[in-house]
Amino acid sequence: MVTRFQPDSALRINLWSGPRNVSTALMYAFAQRTDTRVVDEPLYGHYLRVSGVEHPGRAEVLAAMDTRGSRVVEQVILGPCDRPVVFFKQMAHHLVDLDRGFLAHTANVLLTRDPAEMLPSLAQNLATPTLADTGYRTQCELLDQLIALGQDPPVLEARALLDDPRVVLTELCRRLGLRFQARMLTWRPGARAEDGCWAKYWYANVHTSTGFQAHRRKTAPFPRRLAPVLKECKPYYERLAALAIRATKEEEV
Repeated sequence: MVTRFQPDSALRINLWSGPRNVSTALMYAFAQRTDTRVVDEPLYGHYLRVSGVEHPGRAEVLAAMDTRGSRVVEQVILGPCDRPVVFFKQMAHHLVDLDRGFLAHTANVLLTRDPAEMLPSLAQNLATPTLADTGYRTQCELLDQLIALGQDPPVLEARALLDDPRVVLTELCRRLGLRFQARMLTWRPGARAEDGCWAKYWYANVHTSTGFQAHRRKTAPFPRRLAPVLKECKPYYERLAALAIRATKEEEV
């Protein structure tokens, strides 16, 4: 249990995403805000150490990061802030063997994506992705835990965000108690100083972007070998997607 945290005026936002969900683009969007500091996957080292999974650049990540999750929570997620807002890009599946009591002290957002589109992308980096690698089940567990804490966590769906980022981000900011800033919609191409050392393995597309790229439907057939894990992911995704912020005709007027 987190016991040393002393509340301050900073808004700490955890984005709990799955992999390949435009989460890095969303981090870049928040990095454009004049009031916000962003932090890239602070629990990644903890996850790799505890789970033992093989990821691209595993040894480099372990060497570069604090791998003690409880210490990361205390010193980074709940640590001192030099801005009014701090945005943590997090992977839901990184929450392994870790006390989740700190969630009561943070704002929490869930980001999901259709697994039929996400899994082929993930399989380019992880040859045989499992349900645990996707984070869908953990996201639904988080949703229940956050509701039990009295929170109403905003849920984002990747395609809806790409279809109308201004509307979706405006509503997200409203629900977080922030004023939307139009500068969130664009950024300079290339890497950011906040990128984790794993960026060279995962961030190629976002590094060529200057904003949220319009959704493009995949035309390649879905890989048959991924069909079993797709079946596992779907019920969790459908639950999350039903709660997602979306543009409506009234909002678009």
